[in-house]
Amino acid sequence: MCGIAGIYNGHDEPADRELLLTLAGELKHRGPDGTGLLLDGPLGMVNTRLAIIDQAGGGQPISSDDGRYWLVQNGEIYNFPELRQELELLGRRFTTRSDSEVLVNAYRQWGPACLNRLNGDFAFAVWDSVSRELFLARDRFGARPLYLTERSGSLAFASEVRALLRLPGQPREVSAAAVAHTFQLWSTLPGSSAFEGITELPAGHWLRFRPGQVREFRRWWELDFSLPVKTAPADELAGELLDLLDDSVRLRMRADVPVGAYVSGGLDSAAIAALMLRGSAGPLAAFAVGFEDPGFDETLHQDELARQLDLDLHRLTVTDADIARLFPEVIELSERPMLRTAPAPLLLLSRLAADRGHKVVLTGEGADELFAGYSIFKEAAVRRFWARDPGSKLRPQLFHRLHPYVNREMSRAGALLGSYYGAGLTDVADPLYSHHNRLRNGSRNLRFMSPEARAAAGDSAEALLAVLPAGFTDFGPLGQAQYLETVTFMQGYLLHSQGDRMLMGNGVEGRFPFLDHRVAEFAMSLPARLRLNGLEEKYLLRRAVTPIVPQQVTKRSKRPYRAPLLRPFLSEGAPQWVGELLDPLNVQRSGLFDAALVSRLHDKVRANLSRGVSELDEMALIGVLSTLLLQQSLAVQPRLAAPATADRVVDLNGVTA
Repeated sequence: MCGIAGIYNGHDEPADRELLLTLAGELKHRGPDGTGLLLDGPLGMVNTRLAIIDQAGGGQPISSDDGRYWLVQNGEIYNFPELRQELELLGRRFTTRSDSEVLVNAYRQWGPACLNRLNGDFAFAVWDSVSRELFLARDRFGARPLYLTERSGSLAFASEVRALLRLPGQPREVSAAAVAHTFQLWSTLPGSSAFEGITELPAGHWLRFRPGQVREFRRWWELDFSLPVKTAPADELAGELLDLLDDSVRLRMRADVPVGAYVSGGLDSAAIAALMLRGSAGPLAAFAVGFEDPGFDETLHQDELARQLDLDLHRLTVTDADIARLFPEVIELSERPMLRTAPAPLLLLSRLAADRGHKVVLTGEGADELFAGYSIFKEAAVRRFWARDPGSKLRPQLFHRLHPYVNREMSRAGALLGSYYGAGLTDVADPLYSHHNRLRNGSRNLRFMSPEARAAAGDSAEALLAVLPAGFTDFGPLGQAQYLETVTFMQGYLLHSQGDRMLMGNGVEGRFPFLDHRVAEFAMSLPARLRLNGLEEKYLLRRAVTPIVPQQVTKRSKRPYRAPLLRPFLSEGAPQWVGELLDPLNVQRSGLFDAALVSRLHDKVRANLSRGVSELDEMALIGVLSTLLLQQSLAVQPRLAAPATADRVVDLNGVTA
C-alpha cells in the first residue's frame, strides 16, 4: 500500500512542485519507502511508497510501455502475473516486476474496462499525457481510500483528507451531516467525508476529468444480491466455496516481504490462517489482541487455535490506559467521528506486526457481511417472522435466544422487549427495515447536537435511501440487510477506521481474502438459507471450512470484536484532555453540540459508571469526544507535516530524473 495525491489545475497554471511535496509529507506514514513526483503542466501527482512487490524496481510514478500513460497507485493487484502474461501476448513490454507497471499497461490496453479484470484492493490515478485526461478509480469494496475536492474548475485528490487540508483556501470544517450519519449509522455514507467540501470517490466507481471539458463519473461494480441463485447441493457448494477461498488466500500471499495473519480466535480469521498454512513454507506469524478486562478477552481461544494450527503467535494485552492514551491518535488517523474505541487496540496490533518485520497481514473482514454473520441479520429475520403474527406472545421470545445476556433485563421488564424490537414491526416494506432499530436508537442521540447542526445535517434515512441501487428491492430481505450493512458499517467503519487507517498508521498493508470479488459474487448468489439458516449464521461458510479449522472454532457462536467504551476516559487516572474537551465552553465553541445536554450526559455517565450505563449513552459520549478530537487535531489545528523529499521525479515539461 501507499499514499497518492495529485492536483489538476483548471486554468493551465503549472502544478506547484512544493505544494505537491507538502501533500506527500502528510502521507509519509502510508509509504515510508520512497516518494515519487510527476509534473506535466497543470497536472502534478505524488506517491509515497510502501515497497512490497519488486522493492527495487517498482517505484512510482510509472509509465506504460509507450510513455503515454502515467500511474500512481495505492494498494495491490493480486492477479498481476496472470495479467502480465496476457498483456505480453498482446505486445506490451515490461521493465519491472511490479504490479503497478502491469496496471498502467492494462489501462493502456483496455481503458476503464481493465477494472473488470483486476483482482485487488486499489485506488489509483492515471494521467493520459496526450488527451490530457486524468482517470481515477477505486476498488470494489473501497478497501483503499481516495478523497476529492473540486474548486474553481480544478480537481485535487489524495489517499487521506489531511493532505487535501493543506491546499490553500481549503475549508477545515467538520460536516454536521457526517456527525449525524455516524450517530445513526455508525459511519459516514458512501461518497462523503467528515469534512465540508471534500468527498470520497465511492467504492466501485471511476472518474475521468479534464477541466472545463470532461467530467465523467461511473459505477463499474456493485453489490448485487439478485444474481441467479445457485441450485447445487450444499456439500458441493461448500467445496466450491473452500476452493475459492483457497485461491483468494494464495493470491494475497504474493509479496516480496513476510506475510502474517491477524487472528481473533473466531471462525473467519481461523479459516484464513489455516488456508495460509497450505501455502506457507515455514511457520506462520499470527498477531492477536488480548484485553486486561476478561469481559473482552479471547486469549484462551487464540492460544488453542495457535496450538492446533501450530501458529507463531504474537499477542499484546491492552489496558484501559492504552485505549485512553491512543484515542487522540486514532481519531487523527481515522479522520472521522466514531462511536467505538475498538480501533485503538488495532493500532497497537499493527505496531506489533511492523516491529516484528511484517508489512503485510491477511485478515477476516467481509465474512460477516457476505455470509450473514451479524446479529442484526438474525434480529431482522425474527422481526419479520413476528410481523406475520404481531399478536403472538411466543415469537418475540426468540430474541432471548439471540442475546440471552443482553435481554435478561428486558425479559424482567416485560413490555420493554416488545417496545424495543417491536417498534415499526409491521413496516416490512420499508427498504431500511433491517436497520430500523439502529436508526431509531441513533436518532435519540441526535438531541446532543446543536439545533443548527441538526438542521444542517438533514435526514440520515433519506440520505441512505438516496445511495441505494435501482435493483435494491430485488435483493430479498436478507440481501437488503447485507447490502445496508456492507455500505455503512463495513465500508464506512470496519475497512476504514478499524482497517486501512490503523494498519497504515504503522506502514502495514491489510489484505482481505473474503473480499475477493469471486468470493463475494459466490456469496451473493447463494440461497438466503445457506447464508442464514434459521438462526445459524454463516451456515455454508461453516460447512466449507469445517475440514480445515479446529472443531471448537466451527462450533463457537459469533462473538463480535469489541473494546471498553467510556471507562478508559472517565475512571480514575483518565487523561486530562477528556475534561478539557468536554468543558461546556469548548463544547459550545464546537458549534456542533448542545453544551448543556452534553454536560448533563457527562455527569450522568460519570455518576453511574461503576453501576453500568446504557451502551447508547456510552456511544453518544464517545461520538461527542471523537468529533471534538477531530476538530482539534485536523479541522482547527491541522497537523503540519514536513514536506516530503522526492527521490523519483518525472518532469514531462522537459526534464526526467
